[in-house]
Amino acid sequence: MGKRIIQQRRGRGSSTYRARRKAFKYRVKYPSGKGKGRVLKLIYSGGHTAPLAKIKLNKEIFFNPATQNLFEGQEIEIGGKEIKAGNILSLKKIPIGAEIFNIERRPGDGGKLIRSGGNKAIVTKKAEGKVAVLLPSKKEIWFDEKCRASIGEAAGAGRLEKPLIKAGRKFYLAKSKGKLWPRISAVKMNVYDHPFGSGRGKNISHGRKGKTPKRNAPPGAKVGSLKPKKTGRRKK
Repeated sequence: MGKRIIQQRRGRGSSTYRARRKAFKYRVKYPSGKGKGRVLKLIYSGGHTAPLAKIKLNKEIFFNPATQNLFEGQEIEIGGKEIKAGNILSLKKIPIGAEIFNIERRPGDGGKLIRSGGNKAIVTKKAEGKVAVLLPSKKEIWFDEKCRASIGEAAGAGRLEKPLIKAGRKFYLAKSKGKLWPRISAVKMNVYDHPFGSGRGKNISHGRKGKTPKRNAPPGAKVGSLKPKKTGRRKK
């Protein structure tokens, strides 16, 4: 019968694939009100790559990824007009060319995109009721102008500059976020462990298993390129 493959193991939700509950004890979101807030504290969060800012607005306390050079005691404006690093504005009020992060996908969802350390997006175009934003992946997406975003660049840009040096650090870093590490290539496994396993028959002429499963394939067969638009070597 063989063992369960990685996709099936992850689907069961064992502790290997589950992030520690404490890593995500701070919920990142935007406040419901408007006005001037104060940064109470900068917090390290194991589940986030950027430090989090604990901000108080009137009687409401919320957590937001910290902007580069944000400091404790700093005042930030929520829902205003001033374009200043750390302020939270709707996309309608942000000028073209401004750097932003923690963007809402839909008005009021609390921020879903561009939240990792050192990331930023750029406002590129504006149309009737819509605003276009250039993401770090160079993909341009149109948003509702009522969606909110934070001005500036998310803090923690230098996290990738320091080498991990040893495998143990990489292991615990991955574990804190619920990732499995080390990951092994499927073709390097035994046939007992994976459909792509075994050293025999890797040549297509020997009938190697295809890598293009259907979109509605069950978890056990969902391996390889999931319904790709193109296959094979790209022609020059």
